Amino acid sequence: MKQYLLSLFTDIQDKFEYLDVNEISFDIPKIETHGDYSTNIAMLIGRKTKKNPRETAQEIIYALRYDPAIISKIEVAGPGFINFFFTTEYVCKSISKILEEGTGFGKSDVNKGKRANVEFVSANPTGPLTVGHGRNAVSGDTMANLLEATGYKVDREYYFNNAGRQMRVLGNSVRLRYLELLGETNEFPEDHYQGEYIADIAKSLFEKHGNTLVNEDPEGLFKAEAERVIFNDISNTLGKIGIKHKVFFNENSLYDEGKISGLLEEFKNRGLSYEKDGAVWLKLSELGNEKDKVIVKNTGEPTYRLPDIAYHATKFDRGYDFIVDLFGSDHTATYPDVMAALEELGYDTTKMKVMIHQFVTIIKDGKAVKMSTRKANYITLDELIDWVGADVVRYFFNMRAISTHLNFDLNLAVKHSDENPVFYLQYAHARICSILRMTDQEGLKSDASNLTLLVTDEEQKLTKKLLRFPDVVESAAKVLDAVILCAYLEELAGTFHRFYTVCRIIGSEKELAEARITLIHAVKMVISNGLGILGVTSPQRM
Repeated sequence: MKQYLLSLFTDIQDKFEYLDVNEISFDIPKIETHGDYSTNIAMLIGRKTKKNPRETAQEIIYALRYDPAIISKIEVAGPGFINFFFTTEYVCKSISKILEEGTGFGKSDVNKGKRANVEFVSANPTGPLTVGHGRNAVSGDTMANLLEATGYKVDREYYFNNAGRQMRVLGNSVRLRYLELLGETNEFPEDHYQGEYIADIAKSLFEKHGNTLVNEDPEGLFKAEAERVIFNDISNTLGKIGIKHKVFFNENSLYDEGKISGLLEEFKNRGLSYEKDGAVWLKLSELGNEKDKVIVKNTGEPTYRLPDIAYHATKFDRGYDFIVDLFGSDHTATYPDVMAALEELGYDTTKMKVMIHQFVTIIKDGKAVKMSTRKANYITLDELIDWVGADVVRYFFNMRAISTHLNFDLNLAVKHSDENPVFYLQYAHARICSILRMTDQEGLKSDASNLTLLVTDEEQKLTKKLLRFPDVVESAAKVLDAVILCAYLEELAGTFHRFYTVCRIIGSEKELAEARITLIHAVKMVISNGLGILGVTSPQRM
């Protein structure tokens, strides 16, 4: 529907000064009597030409060459809004398009030929994934799905950070637990990893090697085995919620391939770095940021900023048209520094979008659940999946904007009622499947030849809601916000339930019944397609 309207304005663009189709937006009026879509373009032009927007709106309407079989009426409203009314016949016949496109309905090729990189999770292999990592994982994967739905070829990337102090601490944590198994008593440092998974790794090493590892370097076998076991655990957890990365980028490669040393040299040659107190500083104050920052400590160890700059330079060098980073709130202070450095190095940072997700609090019986029951001193993503299931995990993480704190209500998550949006949507899909099984038993089939019989308010509202699905997907992809899709699906399910309450199928005249069967086939398809983008299943029975 929006595409048809856009084509009309494209045809008259040359006739109006300041008319730019890229500036046109079509919105759904809050009041149904104001039409199916509305635009304020006449007011935007009016501000530039100093003309009365209502006069401009009338001139635009006069110039539009629309098909009366598609649009029944166009009118000016308020200070200069242009309202569009689509014909009942056009709306009805459009149901066939949904069924023809099937699983492809909602997708577009607006970004065909473009490549995108979405980096998400990228958790250090030092322990099980937290629920915070879970929010990052689900949000990142859904963003990738949205981009793919608009034509992008997407690489899902995991930045594998196995260097630095945290990995040394991991290796020593396992070593100390191993020595305990040999009878050595030691004071376990507070800054070391405390979870039972550390003791489990130490036990497996003891069972395999006995006491032969007494003199083993913490950064040798202890670290290597811990890294292997933990990352395997991370991969298995992500697999439970349907996430699989295509690219794994190892931080060590930045050092092995000379990217870090090369970057330091370039900063030095450009006069962008200097030494002070034994450390290397980046002149970020000259790049528009508040103050300079250390990129190499006086110990010789780089800070996070240096490898992050080098790593993102490789992303640009790989030729992506769009780069998305999904970080936790602990990156809020660092990523502007990385962006400033990349821009100074000549990279087009307008192609890059950084998304920051906020914390997750698990709520049960109105109280925060703070501790894990098994693996660590925090709630693991594995535990959350075990408690509520993969579908609920994915939907709940998607249904709130990532920029806001999320209270994950366990009591709500397991409810089999309309209060639980996951149940509500899956029930709508399963209910349609049940209806179709019953109509099949009655000898009633889908028939698109009589769609023009669908003229009631409930039928028209439901059909129009379906036809807006591609616009919803495109809008959600444009701003990388799955909340838009979740809200739409919940509205669609509600519209369907109201339709089915009013509009009988079994017991109606045969032609009308079979037209309504065709309509609910389309509803089923759109719900399934929408849930698919969110990574949620569409059950046929509940």
